[in-house]
Amino acid sequence: MSKREEIIVSKEEISRQKQFCQNIKLILENKKRPYYAFVETYGCAQNVNDGEKLQGMLLDMGYLLTEDKENADVIIYNTCAVRENAELKVFGNIGALKNLKRKNPDLIIGVCGCMIQQEHIVKKMKRSFPFVNLIFGTHALYRFPEILHNAFLGEKRVIDTEESDGRIAEEVPVYRDGSVCAGVSVMYGCNNFCTYCIVPYVRGRERSREVSNIIEEVKALSKSGVKEVTLLGQNVNSYGKDIEGGLDFADLLKEVAKVEGIERIRFMTSHPKDLSDKLIDTIATTPKVCKQLHLPIQCGSDNVLKSMNRKYTREEYLAKIKKVKEKIPGITLTTDIIVGFPTETNEDFEYTIDVLKEVRYDVIFSFIYSKRVGTPAAVMDDVITTEEKKRNFDRMLDVQNTISAEINKEYEGKVYPVLVEGVSKNNPKYLTGRTDGGKLVHFKGDESLKGQIINIKITTAHTWSLYGDMCE
Repeated sequence: MSKREEIIVSKEEISRQKQFCQNIKLILENKKRPYYAFVETYGCAQNVNDGEKLQGMLLDMGYLLTEDKENADVIIYNTCAVRENAELKVFGNIGALKNLKRKNPDLIIGVCGCMIQQEHIVKKMKRSFPFVNLIFGTHALYRFPEILHNAFLGEKRVIDTEESDGRIAEEVPVYRDGSVCAGVSVMYGCNNFCTYCIVPYVRGRERSREVSNIIEEVKALSKSGVKEVTLLGQNVNSYGKDIEGGLDFADLLKEVAKVEGIERIRFMTSHPKDLSDKLIDTIATTPKVCKQLHLPIQCGSDNVLKSMNRKYTREEYLAKIKKVKEKIPGITLTTDIIVGFPTETNEDFEYTIDVLKEVRYDVIFSFIYSKRVGTPAAVMDDVITTEEKKRNFDRMLDVQNTISAEINKEYEGKVYPVLVEGVSKNNPKYLTGRTDGGKLVHFKGDESLKGQIINIKITTAHTWSLYGDMCE
């Protein structure tokens, strides 16, 4: 068996899991009442996609989905391990379920995802939350039917946290909520080992899905009414490197663009060191590929970038941004920034501010460094105080908010094609959608426009969104 074959979950194993789904369905049918499942997902788009798979499997088992924990027979928290705040929130929410479990001893509570791939978290779960029935990591996701089935058979606790470089499981059912936009995982894991990041330890090594399976999923989405897909991976630029004679990510974008009915294609996340000229040219010349690029810099200082093991310099990053802007005028640029990395001085932070001013990102996603147990950065000593980190963070947001507002102001009075996603969650009087560049636009119109691309004239610009009117 080849190394490639070893990481692919066999069709026999997937069939076996489907049989567990059927067994549970028969159990529920004999109960003579509806059974409900609640799934809450934290973290990145990849986690959201995992949450959709959990919901898909639960539906196959005969559960109905609910947003009311009080009414649920199964509660699953699908967790994130990237930042401490996310973990603390999960622990708080799990603790709050203790009373529900007391009221309903038959309630099945499960915690899964990235947090559970960490040994110290599993130890805490065992010690502090004895009422949690299911504890399973990212690598066991496809085995969820078997894990839940074992709980039905009377096992008080089912724990599945195998250490693994990860596998690829196809034909796992996925539930999507009828949105015209959907995420499609094209690869899993990461080989970069940035010193601050827990992802390679909880998601495993990079492994790419076969092109044929990705295209089959995208075609099915198109038939269901999806108009926009976002191709997901921890580092999509590495797609295909583990498939002998396979296509690279630029080639994959072109293949997805051939799918009839799909109007827009986005992707995330790109690692700067692997952003190729070929990929830039593909974005520029493939009409369906949105003119938007998320390219995390993390810090503007070469010293800190080296400590982070990012494998590029500030100069190399800026050279790639310059090339992107030249090839794709008007492209929307976004990035990730960590403030207060252990080796970052106040002088280093100034380089980050300089990058913001030079690149002029449309949006940044930023947070103060969060120590992750098991990563090299976790044992590094800070060189500035917590107060200095917070002060730098606030200053960075002020600088970026001004830039974002100035860029959005330039949209006023201009007309942009907008994919209508549906009624705004914040104001039911408005529809909401996005431009090709990912700008959020609110406007008045009939809900029947959902899924259509219509021209909107921007009338008012805010820092994070735009308002407009439909063109005649």
